[in-house]
Amino acid sequence: MTRYHRSLVLLGSAALLLPTLVVGQGAARSSPRFEVSFPASVHDEPITGRVYVALSRDYDGQRTPIAQTGQNGVPVFAINVSQIAPGQPVVIDESATGYPVRQPGDIPAGTYWAEPFVNIYTEFNRADGHTVWMHMDQWEGQNWKRSPGNLHGTPVQITFDPDSPTPIRLVADQVIPPIEIPADDEYVKRFRIQSALLTKWWGHPIYLGATVLLPRGYAEHPDVRYPVVYSHGHFSLRAPGGGATAAWLGDSTPRVILVTLQHPSPFYDDSYAVNSPNQGPYDDAIMQELIPEVERRFRVIGEPWARLLTGGSTGGWISLAQQIFHPEFYGGTWSLCPDAVDFRYHQIVNIYSDTNAYWIDHGWMKVDRPDVRRPDGNIAAMMKDENWYELTVGDRSRSGGQWDIWEAAYGPVGDDGYPRRIWDKETGVIDHETAQYWKEHFDLRELLERNWSTLGPRLYDKLNVYVGDADSYYLNNAVHLLDDFLSRTTSPRWTGEIVYQPRAPHCWGPPLPELLQKMAAHMERSAPAGADTKRWRY
Repeated sequence: MTRYHRSLVLLGSAALLLPTLVVGQGAARSSPRFEVSFPASVHDEPITGRVYVALSRDYDGQRTPIAQTGQNGVPVFAINVSQIAPGQPVVIDESATGYPVRQPGDIPAGTYWAEPFVNIYTEFNRADGHTVWMHMDQWEGQNWKRSPGNLHGTPVQITFDPDSPTPIRLVADQVIPPIEIPADDEYVKRFRIQSALLTKWWGHPIYLGATVLLPRGYAEHPDVRYPVVYSHGHFSLRAPGGGATAAWLGDSTPRVILVTLQHPSPFYDDSYAVNSPNQGPYDDAIMQELIPEVERRFRVIGEPWARLLTGGSTGGWISLAQQIFHPEFYGGTWSLCPDAVDFRYHQIVNIYSDTNAYWIDHGWMKVDRPDVRRPDGNIAAMMKDENWYELTVGDRSRSGGQWDIWEAAYGPVGDDGYPRRIWDKETGVIDHETAQYWKEHFDLRELLERNWSTLGPRLYDKLNVYVGDADSYYLNNAVHLLDDFLSRTTSPRWTGEIVYQPRAPHCWGPPLPELLQKMAAHMERSAPAGADTKRWRY
């Protein structure tokens, strides 16, 4: 239940719209510089995308310099490219964006390992009239570092002199191979489908999928239909819930079908399961295409009381949002450590009243806002760092990172066809007009409070949230605001539970066997007269 992309974290001081490389224009070459190329043997057509060079002091033959980049990682420099031909050098110099070192010339002289990398973009002619270039997921979970088809070179040891005008030439002559899908077994089944709705919207084939964990005795009880629990989270082909463990197969475990849904978008490893101006109708596609396919292939009861939700972190937000957006389709949610459920605490930023996401201005001094903390209070990274790293990985919300997907999922489209920024990615200055759009459409506490007279009767007993009160990303703060509202509700009164674990980091929540017992008890209470609440309890 951990945050998949939070291990990526982000940059130095960069321009909001990063430059696209133009080759052959005789611009002055400053020292130092890298030149990256790729041969036709690995990619025989021109590439539009983003080219990187990463430097590390250490390389053990396993964790390459690119793999070592991140919020607290080694230096990486990047630049956009457009229609670069095989063999054509791409120059990485002072015009590139870098993190945590701004320019190559700021690297001290010494010996380093250098690795080139090419992230290939795809052209999407969207149904909204915008044409955008994005990285197309290859069923790896929108992770550019391991995406099939992307190019990289073997790390080479270099002697770096920041005063030398001699270019350091690197070749990306290797292709990342296709993802190997794990084999199904008696209990774990996988499938993938092409979404007609999303393919039409993106103008390019878009796929959805599911990984299904069947209960003990599924094959031996062909006449039994089961409750289904949809567990949301980051893209994963692993077995839901850890697979057919001893606990899953134990005598006391309720016999349910556990399903993780895969819906990577061109922006992130999951779409946040919402209809959004930047990503298209992912909610519709999940509800109208993916879930019906799950329930066609497997013996589920298929009634709201027996169709439940859970998930952690990103999945915690999705599971809560799906219950709110579809109050009568699902029978309840058990949300763990959800992303911000009230944007007065978007992690630690109030996007409605704060002026800057990165610093608190005290007049004579500015204080950095923290981004990641340890349970003992030590700070692991600052807000500006993760955002700046994202800006190095990809401009226009194309990093595949956490802050960028929130802009794509929650915000409107900008004039250039890419997400409108909630704040200036370089300076941290907040756009309050965009914040109001977020509030109107995706602030979950706001939506509940604004619409409780109609939502309350359909949700009063279906909302449950669990979070550590020392959440690594400060997500407990927004949960407290949600709790404040729900605890005041009347007509009807909310009867779910919100539980805080003292000093627990991200992503605390009850273990799956405990959640399943809570779910089973809830289903027995809420099932309509005559519903089958016994045969699946063998």
